[in-house]
Amino acid sequence: MEIQIYYEDTDCGGMVYYANYLKYFERARTQYLEERGLSVAGLMKEGTVFVVVHAEVDYSSPARYGETLLVETSVKDLRSASLTFTHVVKEKTRGRVVVEGSARLATVDGNGKVKRLDKAIVTMLKFSPARSR
Repeated sequence: MEIQIYYEDTDCGGMVYYANYLKYFERARTQYLEERGLSVAGLMKEGTVFVVVHAEVDYSSPARYGETLLVETSVKDLRSASLTFTHVVKEKTRGRVVVEGSARLATVDGNGKVKRLDKAIVTMLKFSPARSR
């Protein structure tokens, strides 16, 4: 997923504000799901909600206003009621690693009670759609 860095993304030093990377991770997770036919809104209507229970971010180099970032997202450690997304953020032109991180998400129902992932969802999460570039 590509992210264009705008002035609003930066701090007073002109670098991407550190917490914004968590927002970029969230966007990338949503796109990952949707590329596999899993609508977040549709899952919620069906009583499946993903909640972040742990997140980590390792900052390697600053991203700045005007740059374009690429966010690579994958799923690791897929369990019956949780999964971990990993993210690598690179600057598009030179490929320099900016940030690496992960987020463990638990699956809950509409009332916040932990629930197992449906087998069809697990199959779709493992699916790797063809990229068109």
